[in-house]
Amino acid sequence: MSGTSAREFRIEDFTYELPDDRIARHPLAERDAAKLLHYHDGMIDDHHFWELPELLPPGTLLVGNATRVIHARLHFELPNGRQIEIFCLDPLEPVDYQRNFSASGSVVWKCLVGGNRRWKDGVTATLNVPHQGDSLQLRAERLGRTDNTFEIRFSWEGAEVAFGPLLDAAGEIPLPPYLGRDAEEDDKDRYQTVFAEIEGSVAAPTAGLHLSERLMAKMRDRNLNWGEVILHVGAGTFKPVTSDTLGGHEMHREYFEVDLLFLERLLAQLRSGQPIVSVGTTTTRCMESIYYFGSKLAYEADFSLPASIDIGQWVATERSYELSPAEAVQALIDRMQVSGRKKIQGNTQLIITPDLSLRMVDGIITNFHQPNSTLLLIVAATVGQENWKSIYRHALTGDYRFLSYGDGSLLWKHKG
Repeated sequence: MSGTSAREFRIEDFTYELPDDRIARHPLAERDAAKLLHYHDGMIDDHHFWELPELLPPGTLLVGNATRVIHARLHFELPNGRQIEIFCLDPLEPVDYQRNFSASGSVVWKCLVGGNRRWKDGVTATLNVPHQGDSLQLRAERLGRTDNTFEIRFSWEGAEVAFGPLLDAAGEIPLPPYLGRDAEEDDKDRYQTVFAEIEGSVAAPTAGLHLSERLMAKMRDRNLNWGEVILHVGAGTFKPVTSDTLGGHEMHREYFEVDLLFLERLLAQLRSGQPIVSVGTTTTRCMESIYYFGSKLAYEADFSLPASIDIGQWVATERSYELSPAEAVQALIDRMQVSGRKKIQGNTQLIITPDLSLRMVDGIITNFHQPNSTLLLIVAATVGQENWKSIYRHALTGDYRFLSYGDGSLLWKHKG
């Protein structure tokens, strides 16, 4: 299908009625007790996540998103006593996540502000943060505005205090708005995967929430392999498509990084012919971004490897891609080795439309997503434009729980 046709997909063809009582408001007591819908060869079976290792062929490489959710929601007070909420989205100064979290004294973030009309220009908002048995004052100043987001400078006293631990102490876990409740103590643990490592997300890669330590140990015992990428999930993941067609939707940008060791392991897996399964749509988006960027390097021999990669929304429709996944990954590895790079990083705005064939993975593990969402498009790209409907009908009639704390599915690529 041409790029123009991809833009003409109607979002009304990727919606369904989700009853409110099917949304899981809280996680189950055990992560791997969630139900697992298994789609393969046009068939649907019902299982639980504790059975996942038996459903995967030995030698399968599972790839997870090792991002960690930050305590992005902060409640500040204005001098007149009124409250505002500041929601941290992306770091601006320093723009690098890890440098920002380790900075002391002052940082700048792109943020959403609840109650902005109460916040007069030039006024500093404050928040007292517990610190070493005392309290430390965190200050917030507005620097500028772009559409509905603000540049906010956070500042505090104490050269020994880094922003990461300060944010962790001051903020709250930002639960998805559709849960309709405030974060509770249990969410600090349960809204993180057990393999979360690198802070930066404002939403969890929720497919990974089902993997417990015992389940991952069982996968190792079954000769299942594990690899990790980083894609910091942004608030845009909850943004529904409101335009009639995809061409009118601006896809959100998300930061990602992949290291050379993982790419070498991925290349070996591709050459072996053994399956690759992505844990979550965010991982899938990162993996597909690797393919298109690697292909760009192969097609454009004079294209240098930038310090920060930028993958556009419609990159998949810009040309006919004939390289195999292994060739694309090899091109990326070659360029990294020549330039002495141990990892690549940047932002991806890639939209995976239902007409695309997933290049890098043979299957995905994913939750059940909101109607009218770009995540549902990834499901359609995996199993086919008609099959996703039968899968969701089965889940709705089979008492599956939906969205972030809900049940999940193992979906193999539709061979048609």
